[in-house]
Amino acid sequence: MSEKSFRSILTGSFSTPCADNPTVAMIEAGYHHAGLDARYINCDVKAASLADAVKGAKAMEWAGFNCSLPHKVAVLDHLDDIAESAKLIGAVNCVAIRDGKLIGHNTDGKGFLTSLKTVTSPTGKKVVILGAGGAARAIAVELALAGAAHITIVNRDASKAEAIAKLIRDNTDVSGDAQEWSGKFSTPAGTDILINATSIGLGDPKTVPPIDMSSLTKDTVVADVIPNPPQTRFLKEAKAIGCTTLDGLGMLVNQGVIGVEIWLGRTLDSAVMAETLETIFGTENK
Repeated sequence: MSEKSFRSILTGSFSTPCADNPTVAMIEAGYHHAGLDARYINCDVKAASLADAVKGAKAMEWAGFNCSLPHKVAVLDHLDDIAESAKLIGAVNCVAIRDGKLIGHNTDGKGFLTSLKTVTSPTGKKVVILGAGGAARAIAVELALAGAAHITIVNRDASKAEAIAKLIRDNTDVSGDAQEWSGKFSTPAGTDILINATSIGLGDPKTVPPIDMSSLTKDTVVADVIPNPPQTRFLKEAKAIGCTTLDGLGMLVNQGVIGVEIWLGRTLDSAVMAETLETIFGTENK
């Protein structure tokens, strides 16, 4: 009879507030389906306690952890090494612990890229990204590294958009520019992929980014990073035009899958994880 181990693999998340983060349900469903004795612990960690939380995870020999707001930049001060794309993005949302060393990664953009590839390749495409926050920055970097032809960043504060465009121009072979978002934005002719990387529509099925939808064609792939509701009004309006659409559930699921691959070297079942989220969000939106 083989010995039974009562020690679970520990992973988790540090953020505040954290009670509305469904990642724990998604990843633990994936762990259970894979037969892994692993836990994902959703921790409310205030900014002043981040250093202690990181030391605790290392001391307890966690396999790794996610960092969400407000820790994605602050955690950089507590790491031993940072993956190349995370250095470009300037933020880390996934930390692996290997032999007592902490290595930072960013799976936001990678999760989006994996999801995008289910409907189209970014290679050689003209991309427009709405917003200039952390998600927009991560997505822009990963799309540039994946060979997009041109990336336009659109934001009310044009200087923030230009900072991302300059990052792309200076560090990749991809051209990038910034446009100020004033009034209804008209998507430039020839745009292959339009991405809403803002929080407009999060938790609100009636709100939509101020876009001139008549500027879209059915050849444009329209994506939204918002996972709840999965079918935002923005996507519904784009679908009515005939556009191929991509919801934010795929990005959330895939960044979870990628994170666990980094921590454990195991690939979880994305369908099981997506079904878990759909059940959660479906219940919340009834």
